[in-house]
This record gives sequence, structure tokens and C-alpha cells, in this order.
Amino acid sequence: MKRLLKILLCASLIFNLQFSIFNSSQAQITHNSQGRLDENATAALKKAIKKLENVSFTVKMSALDSQKKKVFEREAEVKYMDNWYDVVTSEEEIHSDGKTVWYWNKKAKEMTISDVDKDDGMNLLNPGSFMRHYQENFRAKYIRTEDDGSAVIDLQPRSAQSYHKIRLFINEESGELKRIEVHKYDSSREIYTFSKQKYGKVKMTGFLFDPKAHPDVEVIDMR
Repeated sequence: MKRLLKILLCASLIFNLQFSIFNSSQAQITHNSQGRLDENATAALKKAIKKLENVSFTVKMSALDSQKKKVFEREAEVKYMDNWYDVVTSEEEIHSDGKTVWYWNKKAKEMTISDVDKDDGMNLLNPGSFMRHYQENFRAKYIRTEDDGSAVIDLQPRSAQSYHKIRLFINEESGELKRIEVHKYDSSREIYTFSKQKYGKVKMTGFLFDPKAHPDVEVIDMR
């Protein structure tokens, strides 16, 4: 799946798209980088995790270079329920039923079918699942509360990565996730801004691709 992010974002935006669901009631306590319990981070993350069990949203994906100049921007419509997800942009579609992933590159006229990658480590377009698994890969640290009521929380990776932190902006009162920033060592950033969020049961009808209806699309089955 890592090769897909190069196609989709062209600027190494993290776009791995599958986690196994983790019951939010099993969430562990959060510790800061010194190993002490960070109660403020725990409270905000717990509220956001509960909010994101089933959700649809619009996400604007942006990339900034080391001089903070925007080099990429695209919007995606996302639906997520349990292990299922749909991601639709103007040029790509990615669908999964929890076992299989269909990646349709409309511009290149290619449909790639593969098994879900068990090693996918970050799924920022499935924020509920990503946040349920944060304890496994990160230490959380509460930074501050913004004027608009958003808690700023940094997730610092437990092992070496191409970035040094992921910064979350969560409305402390509602638990709504507003923004995710991936901070790279070269000062470049990947930014995900969430809007039009709808919560509750999301209707997932399943994805079916009919090669006969798209004879110009090459199907690459990697299962």
C-alpha cells in the first residue's frame, strides 16, 4: 500500500488505508514522552475515539514544503464503518471491505486489487481506527488549547519514522477531530483538514467493479 501514497499525493502524503477495528472501551491510558500520565491528552483522545466509530466526512489533503509553500492540494470524500471504507477523489477511488482493497486510478486507467496489508501503520483517512491504535505506535502529549476550543495534542512515534510528530486538533467539548498535521524532519508538512462530518451508522453498499463496463481499464490482481 505504501506505493499508493506516491501516486495519490505525489508528495509522500501518508495514505495507508487499513487498520483492524479496536474496541474503544479497550483504550489504555495515555502517557507523555517522559512516561507520566497525560490526563488532558487522554480525555480529548477518548472523546474523539468515541465520536469516530462510524463517520463520513470531507478531507482536504495538503502538502507544504520546507518553506511552508503549498505544493499539493486535493479533497476526498470518505465513508467509514467497522472495517469498511470508501475514499473518492476526482482522480482516484479506494474501497475496502476489510479483506480486499480496490484502488482505481482513473487517470492512469488502472484498477489494482490486493489483500489488506497487515503492516499498514497509519491511516489518517480513517481517523477513528488510526486513533484507536495510537498507543501501539505513539506517545501522546497535550500541548495547549486554542482560542477556538481545540485541544492540540502531539503524537510522538515510539520508533524511527520519516516524521517526528503527528499533531491533532480536537474540539475539547464535542470531541470532533478538526485537523491532523504530519511534521517532517525537513520542516515540510502533510495536512488533513476535516469538514462536513456526519456521525452514526454509515450506509455501506459494497464496491463492485465491472470490467466489462470499463474495457479501457487495466485490472491488476495482486491477491
